[in-house]
Amino acid sequence: MKQFEGRVAVITGAASGLGRAFADTAAGLGMKLVLADVDAKALEHATEALQAQGAEVLAMVVDVSKREHIEELADAAMIRFHGVHLVFNNAGVAAGGLIWENSEADWEWVLGVNLWGVVHGVRVFTPIMLECARRDPHYEGHIVNTASMAGLLNPPAMGVYNVSKHAVVSLSETLYHDLRLVEAPIDASVLCPYFVPTGIVGSDAHRPQELENDAPPTPSQQAAQMLVSKAVEAGKLSAADVARITFDAVREGRFYIYSHPQLLGSVAERMEAIVHGKAPADAYAAMPQLTQALKAGAKG
Repeated sequence: MKQFEGRVAVITGAASGLGRAFADTAAGLGMKLVLADVDAKALEHATEALQAQGAEVLAMVVDVSKREHIEELADAAMIRFHGVHLVFNNAGVAAGGLIWENSEADWEWVLGVNLWGVVHGVRVFTPIMLECARRDPHYEGHIVNTASMAGLLNPPAMGVYNVSKHAVVSLSETLYHDLRLVEAPIDASVLCPYFVPTGIVGSDAHRPQELENDAPPTPSQQAAQMLVSKAVEAGKLSAADVARITFDAVREGRFYIYSHPQLLGSVAERMEAIVHGKAPADAYAAMPQLTQALKAGAKG
């Protein structure tokens, strides 16, 4: 996708973090914005700021885990702007701790947002984009699904999150192949960021009441939360940096998008272990202090 000005971008999780950075970047390129987020107040603030910069914005409070919410978002986008060109299936939440200590509610919440949110986005918006392409011989489209380096590695005490992000990588790779089967003028990418200050560590504040845990967090869950919080706060790349990297990749038609390509050595180690039938590689092998901190935390 080479042309952005005047085109329409749909962004979930748009009120903060990577989603807000995508919106800022898209607005700077002259795109029309369809913004979705579960946080109504933050979404209102983002909308007002973008409109003050001259952007055309349609904003809706959306729970991406609910199919009907994504369908309503798509309908509103087509009514307002009559087309969709760039879709960021970006909304995400996180839960950690020893994998057997995660509750059913943890699984339902994280998979609902991180995986089903992307599933709904692909199922609803891809047919719309294909129809837009049939109507316009010059149409260009692109879908970016936000996964994580946790979708290529398997760090300890992040099991629910790892599972959700591995599924997004698989879904995105299949989407890429399927779009080529039908020779669509639509590209697909999967974004795999590492620790970036985005606010995801506070995502529990927007957890649905019916999926809240009655029991207090376990020592391993507290340790995982503390570790991720410190790692995110220490991140040297900002959300704006990742947005710039992502839009460059969209222009160039790249599928895999990395914020920290230096970690691909760990991905290669994981793949080598798979090929040679070895035990799973340690995602934190280069940072043993992280494993030690998790061990200490898990023991209380």
